[in-house]
Amino acid sequence: MSNYTGEPAGPAVNGVQSVDRAISVMEILAQRGEAGVSEVAAEIDVHKSTAFRLLVALETRGLVEQAGERGRYRLGFGIVRLAGAVTGRLDITQQGRPVCERLAEEIGETVNIAVLQEHYAVNLYQVRGPGAVASHNWVGQLTPLHATSSGKILLAHLPPKQRTTALAASAMQKLTPHTITTKTALEKNLTQARTRGYAITLEEFELGLHAIAAPIHNRDGDVIAALSASGPAYRFTEHRLHEIAPTLLKGAQEISHRMGHLG
Repeated sequence: MSNYTGEPAGPAVNGVQSVDRAISVMEILAQRGEAGVSEVAAEIDVHKSTAFRLLVALETRGLVEQAGERGRYRLGFGIVRLAGAVTGRLDITQQGRPVCERLAEEIGETVNIAVLQEHYAVNLYQVRGPGAVASHNWVGQLTPLHATSSGKILLAHLPPKQRTTALAASAMQKLTPHTITTKTALEKNLTQARTRGYAITLEEFELGLHAIAAPIHNRDGDVIAALSASGPAYRFTEHRLHEIAPTLLKGAQEISHRMGHLG
């Protein structure tokens, strides 16, 4: 799309500018339902020929389509294809929100929902309990699989070949003196997590931070996310982690049921 602007800047700048303009075009169509070339051009302050080229490029990808009246455009079904890649994750946050809020209140610590993204666990939703002392917001952050409770749960339920690939990509970096950095030790830990039904981390990601996570299943029984609770080691002790495990497991099962899992 770098050829679609008439600006004298270099290709890299033009490319970024064109992407920005293309996104603006889609946002305009999303707001208005449909719009003509002249309207789009005026809205993003470009020549009509530039707006037309942007619309044609988006139409080629199925992201935009011509409306009934010639020269007018609306969003295409290609948007649905792209949105489909995240709707499952969005559903998890929607279905998990009330459960997370209740658990954060009951446990008194920070509760998160995380999913697998490449060789990371990415947090999608967070609720801080009344006793939570940390103000850190984990939403959107990529965290290492081998050193977090959510990551361990997601790893534990991956097929062996995928687990090996994910660990190789992560390099199992040592983040604290307590981080597990050998595959043998981690596999033993993951086997224990599968047996118990939950995983714990004791200052493995950050010194002074303990966490516990349980799996969330979809309607087919696959693990699609992890529900975790984390807090300061001085208060969220190992004994306390095991003590609240049934509560967390029940919460994860409730979200799983909301996602269609009958198990």
